[in-house]
Amino acid sequence: MISVDGLVRTYGDFTAIDNVSFSIGQGEIVGLLGHNGAGKTTIMKMLTGFLEPTDGSITIDGLDISEQREAIQRKIGYLPENCPVYPEMTVIDYLNYAAALHGVPETDRLTRVREAIARTELTEKATQLINTLSRGYRQRVGVAQSLLHRPDILILDEPTNGLDPSQVQHMRNLIREAAQHATVILSTHILQEVQAVCDRVIIIRAGKKVLDSRMEELRSAHRLLVTVQAEPGKVDAALMGVTAIQSVEQLSADRNYLSYALEFRDQTEPQQCAPAVASALLEQGCALYAMQPEQRTLESIFLETAAR
Repeated sequence: MISVDGLVRTYGDFTAIDNVSFSIGQGEIVGLLGHNGAGKTTIMKMLTGFLEPTDGSITIDGLDISEQREAIQRKIGYLPENCPVYPEMTVIDYLNYAAALHGVPETDRLTRVREAIARTELTEKATQLINTLSRGYRQRVGVAQSLLHRPDILILDEPTNGLDPSQVQHMRNLIREAAQHATVILSTHILQEVQAVCDRVIIIRAGKKVLDSRMEELRSAHRLLVTVQAEPGKVDAALMGVTAIQSVEQLSADRNYLSYALEFRDQTEPQQCAPAVASALLEQGCALYAMQPEQRTLESIFLETAAR
């Protein structure tokens, strides 16, 4: 669906985007993650055709953006970071106008506007002037306009910016619903949003891609966490007897409990070795209190990439 190859964007001597490449398939929800100023918005502007790359190529649904920009833009629903809307218009008038700009046939506009208003829960605000709405509701108006033409690709730049917790939850549900019919790219610096809705994450740091992985792969650390009550010598003897263990890291110790992280050879999954580890510990008289695969958080992964 989307192929980006060697994307570069410079401003004079400053390189904002430095040789970024990735591909996104149909129906994926991809989080574009990075600190403020990392280059996320610049990439989105190039994907939507509002900014020309200095170098590299962008192909969307088989179309080259350098040659068929308008055809690509008709396939995209876009929510820019600052949610530009016309504050002097009512919600329904603005969406009707936006539908015309998106090329929605006049006979279909009322249906599409009603559909977008319902999906973004704007029914009670439909006749109000946009400048009377809270920031959260203005954000919903911006999302509604991006959905009017039923796009194949939905690109959302900081979609939960200014939303309260209940509105954030609704936005997450809306993104999941949209992904049933469209590819979704979500740009944010809020880790929880990516973790809550995305299948995959691409992390950008200082204009470069530093990570591209599916969420389930990121969370799996291939280590087994074990907590026991025993003398250290007994624990060492037990763990040395499990041939699949490659390394043992002691995480903590107090008067009653010892905690370890066990790494296994050849990327063996922790669940496969857990029974052997438990048996070895019990045979040495160690009281086993806890055992579970390690789960990394997106926050820890983000900090790892920032330290590179």
